[in-house]
Amino acid sequence: TQQALQESEGGREASATLIPTVQALLAEAGIALADLHTIVCGRGPGSFTGLRTACAVAQGLAWGAGLPVLPVDTLLAVAEDARFQQASGPMGQAPACRVWALLDARMDQIYAGCYQFSRGLWQTHVAPALLRPEQLSPEPGCLMAGNVFAAYGQRLPAGPRLLAWPSATALLRLAPALLAAGGAGPADQAL
Repeated sequence: TQQALQESEGGREASATLIPTVQALLAEAGIALADLHTIVCGRGPGSFTGLRTACAVAQGLAWGAGLPVLPVDTLLAVAEDARFQQASGPMGQAPACRVWALLDARMDQIYAGCYQFSRGLWQTHVAPALLRPEQLSPEPGCLMAGNVFAAYGQRLPAGPRLLAWPSATALLRLAPALLAAGGAGPADQAL
């Protein structure tokens, strides 16, 4: 299988560059949009504009190609990125681990969710919530991962920390198990 990867900043520029980037990656890999099985996108939590852009692009691409959409929790993708960074095996398989995934929600708050990885699958341990940094209370030794440490590091509990992101590659590593669990749906119902 041919793989193509493009990394870039999100934010305001993403809405103008996302579709041309997808088209260029498909061309580079020699794949037509209709050859795909599913369109995967992050569903939040996150910024309103970023989530609307991701959903609209995923819906548009999927609708036009007759494909389903697989929405993936953004915090789960952060946990997967952290797990993969910490992985000890050659295929990125780490032993059981628990990760608090943390994203900056701005306005003095964080998005936080806790996930347990065991036997090759993720389970939600604590559902995503919007918290002030001081409200986070991970178990001792539990890994905290995300993008909040520069902004809120001193206000967070002590413990292991890792910079992690809800990257497209993390979303794609999660996709097979989520597809097998029936997570994909019609493009017009993607939220």
